[in-house]
Formats: sequence, structure tokens, C-alpha cells
Amino acid sequence: MNELADALSPYLRQHADNPVAWRQWSPEALAEAERRDVPLLISVGYSTCHWCHVMAHESFEDATVAASMNERFVPVKVDREERPDLDAVYMQATMAITGQGGWPMTVFAFPDGTPFFAGTYFPKPHFLRLLDAVHTAWTEQREELRSQGAAIVQASAQTGPPFADITVACPLDGPCPPAPPVRTEMLDSAARALLASADRTNGGFGTAPKFPSVPSLRFLLDHYVRSGDEAALDHVRLTAERMARGGIYDQLAGGFARYSVDEAWVVPHFEKMLYDNAELLWLYARLYGEGELYARVADETAAFLLEHFSTAEGGFAAAFDADTGGVEGLTYVWTFQDLTETLGVDDAAWAAEAFGLAEGRPNFEHDANVLLLPRDPADGARLAAIRHRLLAARRGRPQPGRDDKVVAAWNGLAIAALAEYSSRTGHRDSLLAAERAAETLARLHLGEDDRLARASLGGTASEAPGVLEDYAAVALGFLRLGGAWTERAAALLEQIRGRFTDGLGGFHDTATDAEALVTRPADVHDGPTASGWALAATALLEAFQATGDETYKDDAWRAIARAEPAMSANPRFTSGLHSAAEALARIQR
Repeated sequence: MNELADALSPYLRQHADNPVAWRQWSPEALAEAERRDVPLLISVGYSTCHWCHVMAHESFEDATVAASMNERFVPVKVDREERPDLDAVYMQATMAITGQGGWPMTVFAFPDGTPFFAGTYFPKPHFLRLLDAVHTAWTEQREELRSQGAAIVQASAQTGPPFADITVACPLDGPCPPAPPVRTEMLDSAARALLASADRTNGGFGTAPKFPSVPSLRFLLDHYVRSGDEAALDHVRLTAERMARGGIYDQLAGGFARYSVDEAWVVPHFEKMLYDNAELLWLYARLYGEGELYARVADETAAFLLEHFSTAEGGFAAAFDADTGGVEGLTYVWTFQDLTETLGVDDAAWAAEAFGLAEGRPNFEHDANVLLLPRDPADGARLAAIRHRLLAARRGRPQPGRDDKVVAAWNGLAIAALAEYSSRTGHRDSLLAAERAAETLARLHLGEDDRLARASLGGTASEAPGVLEDYAAVALGFLRLGGAWTERAAALLEQIRGRFTDGLGGFHDTATDAEALVTRPADVHDGPTASGWALAATALLEAFQATGDETYKDDAWRAIARAEPAMSANPRFTSGLHSAAEALARIQR
């Protein structure tokens, strides 16, 4: 029987009508697999994931596929945003098996959770064959699968980042030395390596698909503050301008999509995530005095967050879907006929030129176009009027779904960004919204024991516990608000010190008393946001600056120093910790 109708996660609820007998991850689901002597089939995704929707439509809504799954497996659905710990463990296994990862993630595991095979999206014919093959192997080659699972777990455990033993330089019960935890020469080298991967034409890093990579941009800004390296600042400015003029930025309503499918920021993957918009608001707020374009985008992104992401309870929702009615981008794109019907012939021609469109050469599918802004037109008032008319017409279209769950970490980032924006602009409404969100987290997510729930929906907190990034990001948001919120931040940092430490100066992503999984993740590498490890180090430094308590600075010193080998080995994806190291270098000077 499908048990997802009562789930808190909107993503799980999307699958409540599937003929698949989905279970939520729970001891009972694992016990059922043990009792029936069948494998777990773990499917991990999230509500705004395009290929998750595709696989759901092709396979999970299909009676034949569902019958095969139900008869021979215990199917378990996981929302990666609600359970990042499960996602991290099984993504590590998927990477160990296939060399790549992504969502939807499909994992076959023993009843104790040990994975023995994994992959990502499977088309229906391939998936049916895979179900048959796994069932045959389970029935006839169980011991081989057991050996394979043990090897995968061992490989996953060994693929973690290298760490340093820092307890001689800075004993855990004593003060750290006045020397920085990493040499400034290493920070300079990391900035050079980052700039070497920079796209000097379009901004950003690497080629398609291209993500905003805000942790890397933040590091370049912090590096510039210390070193005066104009190349670092120039690349941040270039990237911010190219994104603001591209299709990744919503030229009508404001706000940023998750990434661009091309290297020039033209065609976005249309989902809009809270964490991206929070981090990008922070970036454009930092550039507020650098030019009118940056200021306008900061203003519009703040307004977009307040208008579109705010929930009735006072927090911020997780995301907007990429699809509308199963069609990606349907809400957002325009044909020339759409423009003419909405604006009339003369204004449509003017708008097409302003938005960088060429009739007969669409930049998207089915003769449709994503709006760009290659340059600011001379007639700003006409552009504003046309944007208003197009947005009004767009609001009459079917709209993408919103995932209303409130994720603690992402709300912490939003609080911090809105507080930063307000401090630079004096925008009172943004500060009030940040304070409301903080009050929502304190009321719904924070227990009397200062333990944090990962998510909530409609005023009800999830049973999923907070992970390191939740405690660190919420602490950071509280610290940015200051005043009485500093004491609440200190309580969260005490939780990190007591329950997330690895006992050697670093951190685990899950608490000591969290559910024991096949491995315990401890990752310093950034994703779309800085790693939980980097956020914790940053929050500790801000707590030191707010309170003068040297023990916070020492804990940040240890965290950075312990991660130094990983920072040296992979500067591109440890920018969050490089930023923390830059901040500590400034403090020590």
C-alpha cells in the first residue's frame, strides 16, 4: 500500500497516487524488506527535478512497472531536500559504482541499507530489464551481491576528502597559534586556479551546464579584499553582469533559475531554488555600489523573495518547479506571436530588439524564446512599461508548482542575505522579513533542547533531524540579525560543538546520535552553497566577532586547518572554506 499521502514532503506527496507501494524511509520499511527477504529499491529525488518527473511518468505511474517493483522489492521514496544525509550516503555509493551522479537516483540495497547497485534516470524499457536482472541476481547470486555491497561501502568510506592532524599545532583543549591555519600563499594559489577555469567571455566557470557558483565568487571577492587582486574583482563583476543580462535571470519578475544549459546563460533550467536566490541576493548586495545594474538586480531579487517565496507561517518556501503541466519553461517563454498579441506590432518589435530576440532564430524550443537583456535600452521608461504588460500577461498563464516546505538551512541563508541587503540599502521590509523567518524557525524548527528540525510544512515540523548545514546556516542568519538573536546562534553553535564534531577539529554532517547509516558523511566540498563544514567555520568566526569569545576563533582555526589537504587538492570546490580562511586572515591581521 502506498503510504506517501500522509508524508510531510511535497515531493513524496507527488507520488501518493502511484500504483507503486511506496514506503517512506523508516525502520519499519527496512524491517519489511528483511521479513519478505527482498531488496530495498530506494528512489531519491526532489519536487522540482525535471528528470524525476519524467521517470515518475514513464515508470512509477505505469501498472506493469509498479507490479514488478511491488512484488520483488520494498520501494522507498526519499526527498533529498528533507533527508540530505540519506542523499549524501547513497550519492557517494552511486558515484563509486557509476562514476557519476544525479537525480532521480535509483539504489538497490540490502534490508540493512547496504547498497549493491545504483544509477540515476532509467528509461522504462531499461528499468524493467534492470528490475528483472536485480531480482535474478538476488535470487541466484546473493553472496556475490553481498561482497559487492561491502566493497561499495568500503569504497564510499575511502573516497572522502583527506584531512590533517592538527591537534599538535592546536590542542583541542588549548588556544590555537596566532599564525593563520593555511598559508596566504595557498589562498593566492587557489584564486589563480579558480581564475584559470574562468570563462573570460561569459563569466562563471567552465562550460555548459553553467551554475552561478556563488561560493567561488564569494571567495574571489574575499580574496580581492585581502590582496587587492583586480582580476578577481573583475571576474565577479563580469559574471554578475552576464547572469543579470541572461535568461538565467527572470527579466520580467526577477529572481534566478538554478542553472543555464549553455555557457552564455541564455537558456535556463527553469526551476527556481531558495538557496540560489538567497546567495545571489547576497552577491548583488555586495556589488550594490558598483553600478546601477547590480543595484537593480539586488532590489528585484529581494522583492522576488519577499513576494514569491514567503510562506503563510513566515518562512520561505523551498523552490518553484521547472515544469508547468509537464512542459519545461511553459510559463516563461515567448513566441513572436505571443509578443504581438500582448503588445501590438510596434511595441512587440521594440521589445524583441530590447530582449535580444531575432525572428526566425528562436533561442528555445518550438519557436519560443527566453527573454534576455543584452544592454539597457535608452528608453528605460518604455522598457519598464513593456515588462509590466508582459508580466501581467504571463500571470494569466498556468504557473509552475511551488514546494512550500521550509528548509532550515536555506532559510538561514535567506535571513543572512536579507539582513546583508538591508544593512547596505536601509530596506526595512527586507529586515522585517528576515526577522519573521527567524521567528518562524525558532517557533517551528527549534526545540527546547536547541535541536533543529530540518524542514517544516504548513506549520508542522518534519521528524527529519537537522544536519550540520542547518545548524550552521541558521546560526549564521541569526548572527547577521544581531541583538537577542546572537544568544540563539550561540546555542546552535554549542550543538555543533557537542554533536557534530569529529573529535579532531573537524565536523561530521550528521549528529552523533542521528540514525546510523552505512557510512557517516563528512564533506568539505561545496555544492550550490558552501559546505556545512565551511558554513560552520564561517558562523564560528562571526560569533567570535560578535562576542569576542576566543574559543569560537580557535574552533574555526581547527576546522580550516583540518581541511587544508582537501582545500589544496581541490580549490575549485572548497571555496567556502577558502572564504572562511580569508576571513580568519583578516581577523588575525
